[in-house]
Amino acid sequence: MIDLDIADGIARVTLDAPERLNALGPDDLRALDAAYAEAEAAGVRALVLRGEGRAFCAGRDIAGVDPATDDVSGYLDGLVTPLLRRIAAFAAPTFAAAHGACLGVGLGLLVATDVVYVAEDAKVGSPFAALGAALDSGGHWLLVSRLGPHRALDLIYSGRLLSGAEAVAGGLFSRSLPADGLRDEVDAAARAAASGATQAFLASKRIVSGLRDGSLGFWGSVAAENAAQSALRDTDDYREGFRAFQEKRKPRFSGH
Repeated sequence: MIDLDIADGIARVTLDAPERLNALGPDDLRALDAAYAEAEAAGVRALVLRGEGRAFCAGRDIAGVDPATDDVSGYLDGLVTPLLRRIAAFAAPTFAAAHGACLGVGLGLLVATDVVYVAEDAKVGSPFAALGAALDSGGHWLLVSRLGPHRALDLIYSGRLLSGAEAVAGGLFSRSLPADGLRDEVDAAARAAASGATQAFLASKRIVSGLRDGSLGFWGSVAAENAAQSALRDTDDYREGFRAFQEKRKPRFSGH
């Protein structure tokens, strides 16, 4: 079950199937995609993703899957990848609060999110060694780009899971926090972003995406920064930011 709440310019998307550790089946992925589409259409200025119960997301719901007839491509190519693309391209800053198991497609949801705060005792990694399956949903890219190929394969071969604190120390995510303060910290970060200069944030999001995907090198990123700054000059928030600085007051950004 996927819940969507929109208030004060912030969308809160909740994975709400705690009895199965928020594992995601095809209908869940469709509902999650629809929630992001609705939030984007509402023009929110920040989005928070979180999970109810003991885990953020334990991955794919395979309880009733028959390997002999499993439509792997339909699940991954048809549902997971389009969802991850939607999350990554969401037209506002996105945040995730991750606790407990963060595995498989659950890990992929975090990879696609802009800012990820994890509980110190969260469990992150590849449990696929015990399934005879391969890590998916962008997990290889995350582990290799942050930890290097040797540590990535060590985790994949062994099935050992990183704690949230270890994952952040290795550069996988933004911050690790005590579990009981996780949601409050993420909500505070989302509120701060929702009151910020949204168009400037999105310009940086596009540049970071290009650097991550390899379409921008150093000089390409410099050119993209120059173009972004020129475009931002014509936004209300750019003008407001300069006026506020000159008038020695706090800016009041509209997101436009």
